[in-house]
Amino acid sequence: MLPTVSKGRTPTAVRPSPMFPQYLRRIVKWQQMDIEYTFWQMLHLCTSPKVVYQHTKYHKQTKNQWARDDPGFVVILCLFLVVATSAYCAAYGESLAHAVSTVVSVVIFHFLIAGIILATCCWLYAFDVHCNSFFPTFIMLYVIQYFVSPILVAHGFFPVLLSNLLFMVAMSYYHYLNFLGYDVLPFLDKTTFFLYPIGLVIILSPLMILSGFNPTRYIMNLYFS
Repeated sequence: MLPTVSKGRTPTAVRPSPMFPQYLRRIVKWQQMDIEYTFWQMLHLCTSPKVVYQHTKYHKQTKNQWARDDPGFVVILCLFLVVATSAYCAAYGESLAHAVSTVVSVVIFHFLIAGIILATCCWLYAFDVHCNSFFPTFIMLYVIQYFVSPILVAHGFFPVLLSNLLFMVAMSYYHYLNFLGYDVLPFLDKTTFFLYPIGLVIILSPLMILSGFNPTRYIMNLYFS
């Protein structure tokens, strides 16, 4: 069953918020961003994500809005993506032009546009949820994968197994954090819907392992061959 709005509960944040223009203006004002809190959130999203969403509830109580009013998380994550993608390009890329196009593709399409498309209910908050969920995925599929990529792109069963396990954990954790993010909204029912993709990931992973599909090698070939 799809998540639904509870009767008697009004999703007040669904309406267009005047906060959005202010949010965009603050992107270019580095001194107004709470960088320390951003790094605190990033750390706890990887170690104790429920704590982050407890603070989300507190933010709603104090500022009467679910979404962040600080774009620092988005800005820092974009910078991390640029650095990580540049490292991949330095190791596997062919030219500067190819590197620039890859960085733009990852930041704009993998992260920003994907998040905007997925953000449907309370869209600015939904984009926050996507950002929160994306960061641990970034750590696993951009940072950790980079350092173990010489092993993962090798031929054989062991690299296929490791690559699929890494992607399975990353994608499952992404959807688990999505569930935590939407579960705090009091006007949504049946939020366990957001856990369903985890079952699909768990089912598909053994099939891909048995078929010999290596997602790391596939991604590398897609961008760097």
